[in-house]
Amino acid sequence: MAPRKTASTSSRKTTAKPARNETIGSNSLTFTKEEELHAYREMLMIRRFEEKAGQLYGMGVIGGFCHLYIGQEAVVVGMQMAQKDGDQVITSYRDHGHMIALGMSARGVMAELTGRRGGLSKGKGGSMHMFSKEKGFYGGHGIVGGQVSLGTGLAFANKYRGNDQVSVTYFGDGAANQGQVYESFNMAALWKLPVVYIIENNRYAMGTSTVRSTAQSNFSKRGEGFGIPGVQVDGMDVRAVKAAAEEAIAHCRAGKGPYILEMLTYRYRGHSMSDPAKYRSKDEVQKMRSEHDPLEQVKARLLEQGWASEDDLKQIDKEVRDIVADSAEFAQNDAEPDVSELYTDILL
Repeated sequence: MAPRKTASTSSRKTTAKPARNETIGSNSLTFTKEEELHAYREMLMIRRFEEKAGQLYGMGVIGGFCHLYIGQEAVVVGMQMAQKDGDQVITSYRDHGHMIALGMSARGVMAELTGRRGGLSKGKGGSMHMFSKEKGFYGGHGIVGGQVSLGTGLAFANKYRGNDQVSVTYFGDGAANQGQVYESFNMAALWKLPVVYIIENNRYAMGTSTVRSTAQSNFSKRGEGFGIPGVQVDGMDVRAVKAAAEEAIAHCRAGKGPYILEMLTYRYRGHSMSDPAKYRSKDEVQKMRSEHDPLEQVKARLLEQGWASEDDLKQIDKEVRDIVADSAEFAQNDAEPDVSELYTDILL
């Protein structure tokens, strides 16, 4: 499958605000040296963490479900670069990358994956159910589309309290046809709630191409009936994501209501670790990796600008690998939760 084409934009400083349903590309968007290095390190951390998680799952150290974020790193890192402290994030079960981008402890995330007491949910949540009130992360959620109404509720709380915080609510193309999504759109538009809906369109949901499963595959248009503006974004380029995020978040903070960002992205692995992904060709995956990989794009720019050498980037990779290795070591040796934990954190 050929990659989607995106419209080019003018320079970052002079680009007009995108019209509704326009596609935001990144041909002329620029990052500073510090932004490029930050994006590279954050995306690399997610990539290496997920590779290690996949390895541990294959060894049987991680059980249950495990959905990896490899290939989609630019989406969450670009969004995080545009957010501020106090904004909330909520997503689906493909959630490890979101936690890492928010600065949640690699040890805590990995320990939760292995069901240990040092995990972010004390070893009781596993891959799909981690939370951090401190970081404003309101969880990965296993019910398809269920987090959309919760994210809308977070936005309602912000509106009610009169603060300027924004709810950043992620869901995938597979969840986009769920009824609660449209109920949430209606409520958010009616009350002008400060919520950015991010549709991570990786084209295949659980395993069915959007071409076969969706009547309107331009998901940025899904809010038109409610008057919600939306744009498509090159979700494989962190610069385009950040630019779109800044526009959408500013719209919400200004009291104009919700905004939809459709991130055109791609996951390299299957839906979950148990998915052989036979519904697409290896050539298609390899083409995306070789031509559109979010990490390789940043790496190429850093080298081209002379902002980093190969040795510099190898050093960053070493530092990241050391953090990930430490998290894996901790997660395999930490104690399991005490039996008494079965009776804590329960709402009656």
